Amino acid sequence: MGKEVENKQIIFKDYITGAPKESDMELKSTTIALEIREGSQDVLVKNLYLSCDPYMRGRMRDYHDSYIPPYTPGSVIQGFAVAKVVLSDHPDFKEGDLVSGFSGWEEYSIIPKGKNLSKINYTDLPLSYFVGILGMPGFTAYAGFFEVCSPKKGEQVFVSAASGAVGQLVGQFAKLAGCFVVGSAGSKEKVDLLKNKLGFDDAFNYKEEHDLNAALKRYFPKGIDIYFDNVGGSMLDAALANMKVHGRIAVCGMISQHNFEGTQGIHNLNLVVPRRIRLEGFLQSDYLHLHPQFLEHVVNYIKDKKIVYIEDIAEGLENAPSAFVGLFHGKNIGKQVVCICDE
Repeated sequence: MGKEVENKQIIFKDYITGAPKESDMELKSTTIALEIREGSQDVLVKNLYLSCDPYMRGRMRDYHDSYIPPYTPGSVIQGFAVAKVVLSDHPDFKEGDLVSGFSGWEEYSIIPKGKNLSKINYTDLPLSYFVGILGMPGFTAYAGFFEVCSPKKGEQVFVSAASGAVGQLVGQFAKLAGCFVVGSAGSKEKVDLLKNKLGFDDAFNYKEEHDLNAALKRYFPKGIDIYFDNVGGSMLDAALANMKVHGRIAVCGMISQHNFEGTQGIHNLNLVVPRRIRLEGFLQSDYLHLHPQFLEHVVNYIKDKKIVYIEDIAEGLENAPSAFVGLFHGKNIGKQVVCICDE
C-alpha cells in the first residue's frame, strides 16, 4: 500500500447560467494513496501549474452538444496543467518527468493510461509557458492566425481581447508576418502594454469608445483584412462593417457572450456576401498535425527574443476559483495561470 498524502481539490458544485462565480466551486481536502495498479499504464502526477481558460465556462453549463462534455457536479474541475510524474506504469513516462496535458484542479491526479500527456523536453524554459505560449493558447493563436487567416505581408489586422493569452500572441505573429496590427483591450494599462511592450502598431480601450464602428474606421480608414475575434458581440458587428472585400475573420472565442443567459444577435452579417468575407470558427485541435512545427518556431522566437510573453500568475490552489472568475471581468493581464507549487 502506497503512502497516503493530503490532496486538496477544487470541486465543481453545480451547473451555472451566466458568468461563473467563486461560490460555484469549493476547496476540499481529501487523501490519496501514492500508488498505481501494475499493468494499468496509469500515471500519477503532482500538479504544478494550472491553466485558467474561458472555454472552461462552457463546461459549467448543463449542455451536452459541445465539442467537449460538461463537468460533472460534485467532481474535480479539469483543465490544462503542467505536472511532475510521481509514479508511472506507462512506458513513455518515468518518475521525475515533467509533463503537460489534461489534469485535475488538485494537488495530485491519476491520469488513466497517461491520456493526453506530453513530456516536456524544453526544460530550460519556464514551466508555466507550457499552459500558455507553448500550450493550448499559444497553439490556438498560431493555428488560428497562420492557417485560418492566411496572412499576407502588409495586411491590416485587428485583434480583440488583445492582451489576453491568445490575443497577445496573435498580434506578435502578425507583426512577424509583416502586417499592421491594432488591438482592443479593456483598460489603459492593457492598452499601454499592447503599444509599448507587445509591439502592436496601435491599440484602444473599447470601454472608452461610444461607437465601435467609428473607432474601427478611425484605426483602419482603408478597412480590415483580418479580424481575429476573441469576444463576439458588438465588436464582431463593428468589425464586419469595416472589413475589406475578401476579408477573413477567425472566430476563436466569444467571451462577451459568457455573461448572458441568452445570446446577442449580429446585425451586419448581410455584408458577408457583397464583400466576400470569410468568417470561420475553429478549434486548435483541428490542426494538431502542425504542433511540432509550432513548438519549433515559437521556442526559437522566445529564445531569439522575437516574442514577449505576459503572464498573470496566482499563487496557491485555493486561489484558482478567483483567478478563473477574474477572466470574465477583465482582471487578468496576460495569460492567467495558477501555481500550485514550483516542484
